[in-house]
Amino acid sequence: MSARFVNVDRRTPMLLPPDLREWIEEDDPVHFIIEAVERLPLTSFRVNHRGTGEKQFPPHMMMALLVYCYVQGIFSSRKIERATWRDVAVRYLTADHHPDHDTICKFRRENLDAFRESFLDVLELARELQLLKLGKVSLDGAHYKANASIDQNVTYLRAVEIRERLRADIDELLARAEAEDTQAEEAEKLPGVRSGDWKYLKVGAKENSPEVEIELSEEEKELSRRERKALVKERTKAAQEKQREVEILFNLRDDLGETKNVITEHPDIAERLRKQLAAFGAEFKKTSRSAGIAE
Repeated sequence: MSARFVNVDRRTPMLLPPDLREWIEEDDPVHFIIEAVERLPLTSFRVNHRGTGEKQFPPHMMMALLVYCYVQGIFSSRKIERATWRDVAVRYLTADHHPDHDTICKFRRENLDAFRESFLDVLELARELQLLKLGKVSLDGAHYKANASIDQNVTYLRAVEIRERLRADIDELLARAEAEDTQAEEAEKLPGVRSGDWKYLKVGAKENSPEVEIELSEEEKELSRRERKALVKERTKAAQEKQREVEILFNLRDDLGETKNVITEHPDIAERLRKQLAAFGAEFKKTSRSAGIAE
């Protein structure tokens, strides 16, 4: 008898729309976080009440999204954006909406104080329900030497201690999120261009690059000393320029975190974006000269 395997069919579409709740474990913290955040009066969060412009994501959804991802150890706004596509629990939390990383980062920064206090309210509610942890955040006062567990007899001073510790934990989470977003933003300042799912960068090479060695052909060696020197100088300069620049191409559709350089696999796309970047640079220099801005 031959071996039998489960049929893995990725082509046949589902006959019925999936209920994402069936794919999430009952004890997943996403259920608690959604309900806890829905109870909060997020009136202090910035909202466009005029109704102009594009539709905005509800503060409760954005708040729940960030709280869930932070307690799960996901801090980068880019990784959170990717999680809205790849993580079933996150996709359920956002009801299959996908705010981009700029929107996620802006929401946290514009509502930092309100977010911090609401985050604390969520952790306090979890503690009152005698949850020992919410994701990777400890709620039982384990930071302290005291042995008393959280129960109805907890002292007021200890409750204050734990609240302050939770506040400090929140500050650490927010600091890490800000650090990761700032690092990503600094990387975006590199000269580059984006077109659809493709992002092309031209960055400086590492220091201490190996010295350039120029070899002349037999015919070139017959040139005069002055001509040989000029030829070597020209080729050395071109080689050094090439060393100082490294080209990178990212496919953001498959690599939102920008971790894999695929420029060798897609030279045609790289060439198109290279020309586009050069055109942008030329236009910028022309505008700068006309405005009297020094390069």
